[in-house]
Amino acid sequence: MSSTANMDYIKQILVIVDPTRRPGDSRSSAGEVPRDVAEEHPAVTKAAVLAEKFNARLELFVCDTKAARDIRLSSHVRTHADEPFPVNTKAFLERLAEPLRARGIDVTTEVASADPLHVGLIDRTRHTNADLVVKDTHHHSLAQRTFLTNTDWQLIRGCPVPLLLTKSAPWTSAPRVVAAVDPGHVNDKPEILDHWIVEHASLFAQKLQGELHVLHVYLPLAIVGAATVTGPTMGASITPEELALEESNRRKLVTALVSEYNVAPENIHLELGGPAQIVPIAASRIHADVMTMGAIARSGLRRIFVGSTAEDVLERLPCDALIVKPPNFGDQVAL
Repeated sequence: MSSTANMDYIKQILVIVDPTRRPGDSRSSAGEVPRDVAEEHPAVTKAAVLAEKFNARLELFVCDTKAARDIRLSSHVRTHADEPFPVNTKAFLERLAEPLRARGIDVTTEVASADPLHVGLIDRTRHTNADLVVKDTHHHSLAQRTFLTNTDWQLIRGCPVPLLLTKSAPWTSAPRVVAAVDPGHVNDKPEILDHWIVEHASLFAQKLQGELHVLHVYLPLAIVGAATVTGPTMGASITPEELALEESNRRKLVTALVSEYNVAPENIHLELGGPAQIVPIAASRIHADVMTMGAIARSGLRRIFVGSTAEDVLERLPCDALIVKPPNFGDQVAL
């Protein structure tokens, strides 16, 4: 089913910039963006790499809210009380854009105001016909965990195009892009979604000159059946032969799914367990740079349910997350 040759589709990238993270409000004497801007805005840095690889345009976008303005004012009062409060968010974006333009990237900047924030962001995505949205997520260094904001979750549920949630760690020189799939459809995903996940992961791996990996985390049906009928203690009675047969069957399903993508056998990873616990562990073991996962809309409910391979995983995932939706996703969900 591969259509990767026809999926070189990313021509417009919308980068959501957090206006409360503004280390570069003052220029150096040479006028360049301060060194720590890239560290504060990994979404901008990584989107620029993708723009070069895809020959795509970038839009750096701030959707300002009253809450964001209050945060900036409070921070300014604490640190620069004797200076005027900078209100020119457009100039801030232009300083981020300057070095990208010097690299030959077509970059525009835009500022708008909206409340709630996620509505403004999704509206901008539709207005610009963006093919990819890139946004930073936030970290807690002590716990080494990511804490997604309510806006992040709203974008995961409602963004009509692929959404790349970036973390501060830079990509390696040959990024490992992992497709998390469920070919048995245990989580009630449409069949097309697994293909779509692999398509996107394959395309990213190709463009970034990296490696495509495929991950399938599962609980053997024999164990699930035994636990359902007689209780979880029966799981210990499943024989090694039954487990081996289940793994063989699962590997056949995954191999068939990726048969057109030239995935090396050693890059197909089968892991026993629940996705919430195992996917982050597997991502660390694989040294993943990007984990590609799917989100679905359940018919008739006009809202999004993010499958367990996404929602239960994202808070602990040690790498970036690329969230993709079925091709008709935008027609299924309303804000």
